[in-house]
Amino acid sequence: MKGKFRWVIVSIIALTILINYLDRSALGFANGAITKQFNINNAEWGLIGSAFSIGYLILSFVGSPIIDKIGVKKALSLSAGLWSVFSILTAFMGSFVSLFLVRVLLGGSEGPAFPAVSRGISRWLPGKERGKALGMIVGFGVPFSLMIGGPIITQLMESLGWKSPFVILGALGLILVGIWLWLFKDSPIGYHRVSPQEQEYIKSGLVEEETTEHVKKVEWKKIFTNKNLLISAFGYFSWGFMFWGFMYWLPGILSQVYHLNIVKVGFFTVLPWAVGTVATIAGGLIADQLYRRKPGIRSRFNLIGICLLLSGASLIPIMFNPSLYGAITFISLGVGFGMVTGSIWWIVAIDSAPDQPAAASGFLNAAFALAGIVAPTAMGVAIQITGSFSAGFGVMIVLALLSSIGFLFFTKEKQGTISEEQRIKTIVH
Repeated sequence: MKGKFRWVIVSIIALTILINYLDRSALGFANGAITKQFNINNAEWGLIGSAFSIGYLILSFVGSPIIDKIGVKKALSLSAGLWSVFSILTAFMGSFVSLFLVRVLLGGSEGPAFPAVSRGISRWLPGKERGKALGMIVGFGVPFSLMIGGPIITQLMESLGWKSPFVILGALGLILVGIWLWLFKDSPIGYHRVSPQEQEYIKSGLVEEETTEHVKKVEWKKIFTNKNLLISAFGYFSWGFMFWGFMYWLPGILSQVYHLNIVKVGFFTVLPWAVGTVATIAGGLIADQLYRRKPGIRSRFNLIGICLLLSGASLIPIMFNPSLYGAITFISLGVGFGMVTGSIWWIVAIDSAPDQPAAASGFLNAAFALAGIVAPTAMGVAIQITGSFSAGFGVMIVLALLSSIGFLFFTKEKQGTISEEQRIKTIVH
């Protein structure tokens, strides 16, 4: 028996990311209560939504090289501890400015999380298992958290007030930090909880650059001149515009366009993220299967391109003001096809720069965060000016279609890509 402690680590990471996304998404459900209490309009609400991503952008990019230097254990412990504190502080903010600032700090504290996870996975799992692992982490941590978050958070807000979820989620985050410090190591090699057979199994699926625990220097030129990473960054921005747009504005769409109360809003947000949960897990499994059939990064790029094409096309009917059930159906399809790519971004980041995976992941994460700045504010301003959500939907569609073209026609197989068998021989010999 080779052991399965690596999957314990994957489970802890998934639970941590679940709390992470519940933290950042809770604000969207407080739309009505906060806009009323602070007397802010749709454009100002969009700025509050973007505040998170300002901090997220800076720290996901600037903090990523630090992760490569100090290791995942320290980085993720610090990140999770800080975001838990800032989540609790959100409940005690009393003005637009203070709420804006604490959201910037919350975003900054969460910025290093996914790059840290990416590096951790690159050291704890062989290449052929990463799609499955990241599918579990992203699927459980992102759309599943948003799926269960709708009913849970809205019920808490209805019963205990809009501030209660922020305090509860912050406390849960601090508990997880303790578990993380207790069980995680930067490398499974030599760790007493990992059996010798499992250590050998993990090591046999790593390329040479992935056996190091720390990186002394980040080679930025290699990051900024990597064509595949540049296309991926634009693609992740495009998907991010749709993701952030729906995460912050879907409750507003349901309440303002379809006039639902907060409890019904929570109920109707379940379907899009339920579809996204299944799609994310399926995407990781499909990516692994494609890699086994034909090892190489292009198979994953093609999958991303096809899914973004379908995602953008699914939103076209929303431009024609469908019924509530029609809108939820088309949004669910758009989110579902987009979420198939959820775990694959981190795989292509690892494959594109295996010697500095956190820096490469941080580069993609920064593009995603930039979308998080642009989407909430742009949609808020458009709604304030036009009184309609159509302009925001139109941008989502165009970006998804353009990025799909980039993935399908302009990405290249990485030079020197080798098969899984060759990867094993590289380590063994």
